[in-house]
Amino acid sequence: MRVLDVAGGEGRHAIAAAARGADVLLVDRDRAALDAATTAARSLGMTIRTRLMDLEQPWTDLGVFDAVLVFNYLDRSRMGDVRAAVAPGGILLHETFLDAQRAQGWGPDSPEHLLHAGELAKLAAPLTVLHGREVLEPVEGNRWRAVASIVARNIR
Repeated sequence: MRVLDVAGGEGRHAIAAAARGADVLLVDRDRAALDAATTAARSLGMTIRTRLMDLEQPWTDLGVFDAVLVFNYLDRSRMGDVRAAVAPGGILLHETFLDAQRAQGWGPDSPEHLLHAGELAKLAAPLTVLHGREVLEPVEGNRWRAVASIVARNIR
């Protein structure tokens, strides 16, 4: 399985995919985070590929992937690139913060980085949403997070 981890930072999700045998490409704009991901993967006996990329600029051709992972990242203007990276039959797993997160006192507070209720499924279209949720859930101690998540398939 080919997996793309978008804005994956230090590679938590990329490494989890590699541990399950996936061929993983991790893209991020932070060189130090990519280096940390490579080091962490190596320490576990795995290899992940990384690419330094300013995700706010037009994307270079990354190819298509069986799974595209996007966690805690939102750039509405790049959703076309995200959808295009999902191979026919492939899936998109996307989870990020809702605008209700502001009330929690931590996390992103810019409207550019926060979803409106019901928005994530619309951003994923025309991919077919297999599962979606919008929740307020505990994360650690007495902190909570407001997130939207989807699993969507490219049925082309």
